[in-house]
Amino acid sequence: MLTITGKSVRLCDRLRRRDFLTIGSLAVGGLTLPDLLRAEAQAGERQTHKSIIMIYLTGGPPHQDMVDLKPDAPAEIRGEFRPIDTNVPGIEISELMPRVAAMMDKFAIIRTLVGAEDRHSSFQCVTGRLFGSQPQGGWPEIGSVLSKIQGPVDPSVPPAVDLSMKMQHLPYNLPGPGFLGTDHTPFKPSGDAMNDMVLQGVSLDRLTDRGALLTSLDRFRRQTDRQANRQDVVRADTDGTTERALEILRSSRLVEALDVSREDPRIRERYGRDDPACLPYSNLGYQAHMSKFLAARRLVEAGARCVTVAFADFDWHGGNFTNGRKVIPLLDQGLAALVTDLHERGLERDVSVVVWGEFGRTPKINTDAGRDHWPRVAFAMLAGGGMTTGQTIGETNRLAEEPVSRPIHFQDVMATLYHNLGIDTTRSTIPDLNGRPQYVTDTHEPIRELV
Repeated sequence: MLTITGKSVRLCDRLRRRDFLTIGSLAVGGLTLPDLLRAEAQAGERQTHKSIIMIYLTGGPPHQDMVDLKPDAPAEIRGEFRPIDTNVPGIEISELMPRVAAMMDKFAIIRTLVGAEDRHSSFQCVTGRLFGSQPQGGWPEIGSVLSKIQGPVDPSVPPAVDLSMKMQHLPYNLPGPGFLGTDHTPFKPSGDAMNDMVLQGVSLDRLTDRGALLTSLDRFRRQTDRQANRQDVVRADTDGTTERALEILRSSRLVEALDVSREDPRIRERYGRDDPACLPYSNLGYQAHMSKFLAARRLVEAGARCVTVAFADFDWHGGNFTNGRKVIPLLDQGLAALVTDLHERGLERDVSVVVWGEFGRTPKINTDAGRDHWPRVAFAMLAGGGMTTGQTIGETNRLAEEPVSRPIHFQDVMATLYHNLGIDTTRSTIPDLNGRPQYVTDTHEPIRELV
């Protein structure tokens, strides 16, 4: 018996074909494995494996306390943190980010990200689009687009994986495949629909006993082999993609990629320990799971094209500096470990990393020692992808209120990510629900300073 969605699915003599194919759907929203594989076949020849790791900083991170400090501004603007030098002369970032500062040559910072909506949502970060005026079905997130255009790299690993925790503020949770449909829903190994993806009682969140995991997988393989040999009707009713769908379920590749306990302990320690209570409201789903940075790297190595991770929550209308001292150093450690790992493994040209939130924060500190919403300017950090790093792009005014040079739109960043993936944004389209081709992004030129 294999449990994936929290309810058992028995491979028995009276197994219905639909149950046999989906075995609990393997994704939020009913993504079936055969349909996922058919999408790969429809996409044609697979391209070189390029991938994206997106770190979504929910709530809107404070740019002036992280990457665009203004030490000469009045006290009510500059706040409590001081800038420190990086290993790139002339670039300073927050004292709470010493690890990134020491390897700034491997990062690029956009200080003038514009076009944000004043809306607490992951939507713009994962689609590049505005939430209003959507086509029927809604805009798909980037992982779903890659699933449609490029399909899986490896038939046993979904092309898009969402490692984000379920968050109480529903718009923080990723929007999904939009008009592309459930066939291209990113795989989510936790949450209500997956119920922690249990394999014979072994949870992905608690994969510490490798022997128990392998025993569970071996038992499932033997069981499905016996049933397939006995069920001529099932064999007659399946096609090549169904057989390959079974291979996903039989393969341990995905499960092993998610099992960070298999990693070298020295590398695992580099990423730091999970802190599920780093914020006073972490019980609402806004947590700092350091292991997900490592799981993201393991997943792209295994074949995922896009992995998204939501990290903590930065909506600090009060206690901005108290919360910042807890959360920003954790982010610093996770990012430094991830990018170092990618370089050590020779993946710095193949894997693009983007870190951002939905908007910035007000220059002026409020009476609760917090910063409020500020959609006029935000920031993004990028690494890998063969991009030109060791630089900042754009400059804000002396109070970090707005750009004074080189504004960069969310869609410009998206166009750059697609470019890094080898996708021609002037030609690549996806069909909407009416069959009309839609460009993957309205901006077709990548950021010239990066490519």
